Order: sequence, then structure tokens, then C-alpha cells
Amino acid sequence: MTTSFGSATSTVIPNDPKIRMQSFTGLKSLHSIALARNHRVFPLPFSTPSVITAVSTPVKPETSTTEPKRSKVEIFKEQSNFIRYPLNEEILTDTPNINEAATQLIKFHGSYQQYNRDERGTRSYSFMLRTKNPGGKVPNQLYLTMDDLADQFGIGTLRLTTRQTFQLHGVLKKNLKTVMSTIIKNMGSTLGACGDLNRNVLAPAAPLMTKEYLFAQETADNIAALLTPQSGFYYDVWVDGERFMTSEPPEVVKARNDNSHKTNFPDSPEPIYGTQFLPRKFKIAVTVPTDNSVDILTNDIGVVVVSDDNGEPQGFNIYVGGGMGRTHRMEATFPRLGEPLGYVPKEDILYAIKAIVATQRDHGRRDDRRYSRMKYLISSWGIEKFKTVVEQYYGKKFGPFRELPEWEFKSYLGWHEQGDGALFCGLHVDNGRVGGKMKKTLREVIEKYNLNVRITPNQNIILCDIRSAWRRPITTVLAQAGLLHPKYVDPLNLTAMACPAFPLCPLAITEAERGIPDILKRVRSVFEKMFCAWPSFNSVSSFPNLVGLKYNDSVVIRITGCPNGCARPYMAELGLVGDGPNSYQIWLGGTPNQTQLARSFMDKVKVQDLENVFEPLFYYWKQKRQPKESFGDFTARIGFEKLKELVDKWEGVVQTPPARYNLKLFADKETYEVMDELAKLQNKSAHQLAIEVIRNFVASQQNGKSE
Repeated sequence: MTTSFGSATSTVIPNDPKIRMQSFTGLKSLHSIALARNHRVFPLPFSTPSVITAVSTPVKPETSTTEPKRSKVEIFKEQSNFIRYPLNEEILTDTPNINEAATQLIKFHGSYQQYNRDERGTRSYSFMLRTKNPGGKVPNQLYLTMDDLADQFGIGTLRLTTRQTFQLHGVLKKNLKTVMSTIIKNMGSTLGACGDLNRNVLAPAAPLMTKEYLFAQETADNIAALLTPQSGFYYDVWVDGERFMTSEPPEVVKARNDNSHKTNFPDSPEPIYGTQFLPRKFKIAVTVPTDNSVDILTNDIGVVVVSDDNGEPQGFNIYVGGGMGRTHRMEATFPRLGEPLGYVPKEDILYAIKAIVATQRDHGRRDDRRYSRMKYLISSWGIEKFKTVVEQYYGKKFGPFRELPEWEFKSYLGWHEQGDGALFCGLHVDNGRVGGKMKKTLREVIEKYNLNVRITPNQNIILCDIRSAWRRPITTVLAQAGLLHPKYVDPLNLTAMACPAFPLCPLAITEAERGIPDILKRVRSVFEKMFCAWPSFNSVSSFPNLVGLKYNDSVVIRITGCPNGCARPYMAELGLVGDGPNSYQIWLGGTPNQTQLARSFMDKVKVQDLENVFEPLFYYWKQKRQPKESFGDFTARIGFEKLKELVDKWEGVVQTPPARYNLKLFADKETYEVMDELAKLQNKSAHQLAIEVIRNFVASQQNGKSE
């Protein structure tokens, strides 16, 4: 059956998804646009999906007859039969990889094709799978399933991501369907974890039982459900059309189906997305006032619960336009913070979200994917024009943005009360990589105590619903596996993040996850070197004030292997962004609470030369900072011109104190070894502990005490 309207032709071939129209020329005239809005799809039963080649995105009137330029990915989407073809055939072939079109489409299913970049010659292809866990919630059954799959079909590790999901690396194509179907059948999903649609919705991971936190989590769940694809392509490809969907709240169904303000494609299998979905990925986070564990300003949409004086949620503040990705040497691409859009009452939040998504869907750029995120639309239009268009889809005016308290970064590491009599325990996981003894022990604890789990946006893990009687045995077994209380973890590590980068990410320019452990140790070494940087002084009484940076003087450090910014380095106090083989662009000026955008400070700094930049920056921070001033705030206050001058003139710290106070800390090897053993119990070096002992002794003498 072939139907023509205007200048568009749409072909419906129920039983052969390979047959596609190649001659689509776009919707040109106003007449054809009007017809397209009413007849752009032909509904068929779920088991016999239609092939739609007309673009299901409303088309703006054109002044010329030339077809608007579209990226190759837009054409792949249009011709895919709602993200099915050619992926459904490619996964059945004997080759280890899939073709270009399928490589783009499988992202919508939650997977990326990768190859081992450490190998030379032939490519060893595999697939990364990413789950979708709104608010980071992982049921016990799903955690155990992912743990098994990592061993059976992956590389033996699980990775916790910066968007509260799992990544499973190293899955071979021949095992894709087995792994995908297993996840689906065990309370999980990868649908929409990647691709040009709404990604995983963030929310505070802490399982706190307050009204605000519960409402934030519920809202995140509802937004995720609202924007989940509806056409069934995911289940068709991986479980042969069998549906594994939980019942949805009626308010979600009502909001999705509402078309009173022309947000939907009538009768389309994808009422919100159409055949073209969104121009690029779309990210949403929900939180409560003060809690910036979700990096709220880095999202396309940031949603903040607003409550009355009794803690009863009343509505939401909405930020729009955040995003991290950029391209080196292209100034027209940039990271951007979200800005206030307005306030909506709580019953309207799904309609407001849908209106924002529809605005980006219909007006975001589809010709050049580098400029397709919503942040570029808002930067081009300005917030007032953007708000006006969104309000047309929303059908109402936004209320004034409500005043909010200052944001704080909250990690939720360590032991806490949930508020229902149970406890939760937040565990730090370096770079989110769960493997080896840690992986084995976590599984044992989660399985033995039947615990549910949550993943944090800082790549850590929270064990939930722990009885008080279980605290001591769980603490003991976790410590034996290296999962320590946060007070025993280096503060630099607690806030650091890195993307996977090499060897599997095709976009990586240099190391991130594999490189950050050494870089953090080198930063710590610079901090310790500062302890030895004693300028000349005239009296012992000044000694306590002249030591260098303290162990707890921490800096938020984030590293990515390319400028896409997956670990959000542009919000860090010290961000390292790969810009060449073994070199980084250095960004400075973010804040510990992630509310200020960093700026590019230096380019092409080789990894072996990082100390030449770190030393002067940290030294002058120690010397010139104001009381309690963070490193990021210090660099922003001093200014980059002055900082570059300091770096250029740096000749190193004088490490030898004046002769009359030349303190030799360890007179013999035996003393050093004893001090070293004591220091290890506190996760410090022997030198750090010795300095602390000396400082405390001097301070006690000054206070007239003898201990």
C-alpha cells in the first residue's frame, strides 16, 4: 500500500521491513505540512509494525525548494522502521561486528559497538551494554544477574557510571541477544540508555524516607516512564516481541496521551518521539533543595522539588540548557550550565517536561550533530524566546522561579539511617570499576542479606535496607575486601571521576580511567611536597602556620579521554580533558558543590609534565587563599592571567628548611618502620604522621601544656 500526500510518500509494508522508500524529498508546502501532521503514520497491530519513511517531526515552512540538510544519523532513523532495521538482521550474521546504520541504531537499545584499541592489526569487536536505572535503583535480583553476566559474557567487571547505571563491557555479538533478554527478564532494561532520546533520569541515590526524597524519586520514575519509547522495537529485537513492562501510573499514561497543545504525533507508534526521535541525547535530573549529588546544572532539564514549611512537596523549579559535550578547537561548541526556566505546580510536571522535550524535538538542529543538544538552541534563541515556545506546548505560563538555598555536594558514603529503622551504607568505588575481590565480596553481602542497591552519580554504590544487627559483620567483610569507611580513603579519591576512555572507547584521545590512579597519587605527592616547603622563619612559634597543604585539603579532580565530557570535567576544580596522545587540556575554576563552570587554562600539557603546572598552582593556593577558600574559588578569584604568569615563572619550592631548624624526622630505619606501620592504619604516610605529631607537640607547648 502506497499513499502520497503533498511531496511526501509513505510506504507501509507489514511483513518485509527491508523494503524502504529511498526517494523521500521532505515535506515542502504548507498544504503538505498540514496533511503530514494528520496522516504521517499508518497504525497497524503491534505484531506487524509499519514502515514509515515520512519524517514524523513537524516541519517548519520553508522559503526555498531545497531540502533541509540532515545528518546521516537522521536518515538512518527515518528508514529504520522505528529503530528495527537493519539491526534486527545484522545481529544474526556471522560477522563479529554490525554495519554503520545498525551501529547507530543499537545505541537506542542501550549498547555501543567497540573494539580493543590496544590491539594492532585486526579489530576485536565487542559490545558495551548500559542499563537504565532511574534514580540509580537496582533490585537485588538485577544486581545478582548483572554480576553473573559480567563473568559469563563480559570482561569480569561491572562499571558504575556517572548517570547511575551499570555498564557491562566485552559482550560478543553472538551473545548479545542472550545477555539482553536475560537483563529484561530479571527486572532490568537497557532501552534508551543511549541514543537520541531521554537517557537515564538521575535522582539522589540515598534511600532516605523523607517526603521530599521519596517524591523526587517518584518523579524521576514517572519522567522516565513518560519518555520511554512506546513502539516496541526493543522487545521485538531482543525477546521476539514479548512484552516485559510493569504497569504505569495513570498520571503518566494520561500525560503521554494528552495532545491538547499539539505535542504528539496522532496515531503514531511513538506519540512523543515520532520516527526521528530527538536531535541528540537528552538528560534529566531530579533532586531536592541543597542536594547536588546529581550535578543538577549539567542536565538538559534539572527538576528541583519545592516544598512548604512542613516539608510537603508543592511543585518544582525547572532549569534548562545544561550540557557538557564540546569539540576541541571549535569555539562554537562549549559546555554550558542550566539556567532557571520557571516554576510549575506538582501536578503539571509531566506536561512541562513533555513541552520542553517537544520544543527541542521540533526546533533542535538535525543537520550537524555537534550543535544538536538543547543547550545550543537556548544559546541561540535566548531563554525568553525558549520559554515562550515551551509555554505554547505547555498551554500555561511558568510561575516565577522559587528561591533555593545554596547547593551542596553530598556523597552519602558511610553509614546512615534511612528513616524507617533500617540503615544504608555508601561505599566508595574507585572510578566505578567493580572487579576482583571487591566484586566477589559485594555479591556475597548483597546475596546473603538480600539487599537492594543504588548507584550514585559519583560512580559509587549504596547498600540499602540493612538491619542494625548486620552492621558489624557487613563492615568487617567489606573492609577485608578493601571497601573501607570513607574516613580511611584519600579525600582526593572520594570526589574524583574518570570516563572509561582507552582501550574500548572509540572517541578517546588519551587515558582517563587507567590513568587517574597514578595522577591522583602524583597530586597527593605534590601536596606532601608542600609539607616540606618551609620558607625561612624566625621563630619556632610560627612553625604550625607554615606547613603546607593538609591531608584533608582536597580538590575535585575529573578526567576524560576526550572533550565529550562524560565524567563532567568542566564542573571540576581541576579538570583534565584529553587533547592529544598522552596530553591534556587543563580546566580550572569549578567549585566543590558543582555550581560554577570551569574554564580552559592550558592546552597540550603532556602527562609527564603535569607537576610543572600542579606545583605552582597548589603552592600559591596554600600561600594566598582566603580562609576556607576552595581551590576552584581561588583560581577564579586570582584570574588565569596571573596564574599563567606564576606557572611560567615557577622554579620550584625550596624544600630544605634553614640550617638552624633542619629537622631530621627519622634518625634510624627502625623508627621509620614503626612510624610507617602506625601511619598505614590511618591511611597516611610516615612523613605525614610525623609532621602531625610535631605540630601537635609544638601547639601544646605554646598552650602551656605538657603531654
